Amino acid sequence: MSIWLAAGVRTPFAKVDGALRNRDAIALSVPVVRHMIDVLGGASPDFAVWGTVVPNLTWSNIAREVLLDAKVEPKIPSFSTVMACSTSMVGAFEAAGMLDGAHRALALVGGTESMSQIQLGLSMPLSEWVRKVYQARSLGQKLGAVAELRPSAIGLYIPSVTNRSTGKSMGEHMEITAKELGSISREAQDALALESHQHAVAAWQRGFFDDLVIPIGDLRRDTIPRADTSLEKLARLAPAFDRTSGLGSITAGNSSPLTDGAASVWVASDAGLAKLPSAMPRVRLVDWEINAIDIWTEGLLMAPAYSIPRLLARNGLNYADVQLWEIHEAFAAQVLAHIKLLDDRAFVREKAGVDKDLGQFPRDRMNPNGGSIALGHPFGATGARILSQAVKELASRSSGERAIVSICADGGQGSVALLESA
Repeated sequence: MSIWLAAGVRTPFAKVDGALRNRDAIALSVPVVRHMIDVLGGASPDFAVWGTVVPNLTWSNIAREVLLDAKVEPKIPSFSTVMACSTSMVGAFEAAGMLDGAHRALALVGGTESMSQIQLGLSMPLSEWVRKVYQARSLGQKLGAVAELRPSAIGLYIPSVTNRSTGKSMGEHMEITAKELGSISREAQDALALESHQHAVAAWQRGFFDDLVIPIGDLRRDTIPRADTSLEKLARLAPAFDRTSGLGSITAGNSSPLTDGAASVWVASDAGLAKLPSAMPRVRLVDWEINAIDIWTEGLLMAPAYSIPRLLARNGLNYADVQLWEIHEAFAAQVLAHIKLLDDRAFVREKAGVDKDLGQFPRDRMNPNGGSIALGHPFGATGARILSQAVKELASRSSGERAIVSICADGGQGSVALLESA
């Protein structure tokens, strides 16, 4: 049984506290899901997988809440998933593993993030105190509980983009990795960021995103790609994560921004494809890999550099055999670090465990329609965004061409997919 990915739609992406600031993660998702269901013309997916990364106490299964709010057939089962930045890509892998070609032939997959609508939490001592006050049965018990509050218990939990185990942000980790690897210059990072913006702007201008992005209110396009940026403007930005050593190279300009948005993708068997419009771009999901590395010694965002060689070797391929590379741009430094390791024969052999010369990484085949630096990075949505983007690009090419889609994720994990045009 073949497994297919078909291009879904997404919202325009907007920076945190920008044009989508008034919509929470569910509200961002509903129009995407509604559009996906409407294109089926009365048919329904067999199940749905949806994900978000930032927690919210008002739901436990965002997938179910999104489908219900979208007024989708309530008998469609749905479950949530999370794997940091790989969330909706891993959701596609989960769906692929559940398809049987008969009873489960078509899955709706996606994810969302509202970085503008972040719910704050009480510290555990304060939460316990509030619960004790509410559980008191009499006025005397309530007053007694109120009197027990200590100033040290008063505190809020404010979610942040830091790794729980290390206490460092992803940007701080990437600064460490860039310095350890060396030869990842600020100039190279800014050049990659500029390229991302140029590719994204050009893709919008030629209509590439017209059928991948649906309007949300008056917002019809991504707000982040900049046609007016330049190497000179990027060079003027100060380091964002290492401000004291004089060696910091990662800036707001060569990093993906905090972003609001939602995105989707179809996962189907041969039978599931029959439910989709025939003109919808689709490609085969040939193989995939998720992996984890030691965050203390191998770099928080370096997991894909280990799994890409393994995935290729397992399928008898070299770098040159892949015509399209969609690499998630958490940071320009992270992309350049991946390329440096992929081109390092000793690393591929000793760390990735692949005793084969895979060739030289084809940089000119990477992210032809822009990446996360320019388009944005709503954590839970990026997987579906990058998969649908890769599907559309690859489906327009000759039969038998291949794509690698790669996403690094917080916690030293990553996900990589091998796709092939029909």
